[in-house]
Amino acid sequence: MSEARGLVVGAAVMVMTTAVSGAYAESYDLAVSRIIEAPVEQVWEAWSDGSRIRQWWGPSGFSAPVADVDFNVGSRSIVCMQPPDGPLMCNSWTYTEIVPNERIAFDAGWVDEAGNEIDPRSMGLPDDIPSIVPHIITFRPLSDSKTELTVSEFGYGSEATVALSKAGLEQVLDKLEASLE
Repeated sequence: MSEARGLVVGAAVMVMTTAVSGAYAESYDLAVSRIIEAPVEQVWEAWSDGSRIRQWWGPSGFSAPVADVDFNVGSRSIVCMQPPDGPLMCNSWTYTEIVPNERIAFDAGWVDEAGNEIDPRSMGLPDDIPSIVPHIITFRPLSDSKTELTVSEFGYGSEATVALSKAGLEQVLDKLEASLE
């Protein structure tokens, strides 16, 4: 049996899990919220339609040439971003929960363009980035033309890796907002 304890660390939450042995394993989570000037249905479509994801996925300066989306619980989408003059960086999104216009939960993994799992360190990512990062995306309508979007990511190995992910996520959400104008 294990016991989880959490505490807030800056913009991240550190979770320590006590295993049967009594040793602690630390993991760090993050959540970023935005108020988007668009109806919830439009924000939802931006996350559930491959042609829309290609318009905004990836940090500033990156394109998203691949967004092969199979948007069903238990299915897997392949979404790739690409820096200028750089290689594709692909993720799989395996959906664990879909509640229309409210919530999307998926496990993000690192894959090549064909969907084969790869070690994230082989792409130059930090040593403590997990091979699977659970995500929860929540959508809350604030009015007919305004939506609160929250993206939560779980299980990073350090505050530094959370900060790196948060910086990229902020840029991704900037692009998402711009795509909805």
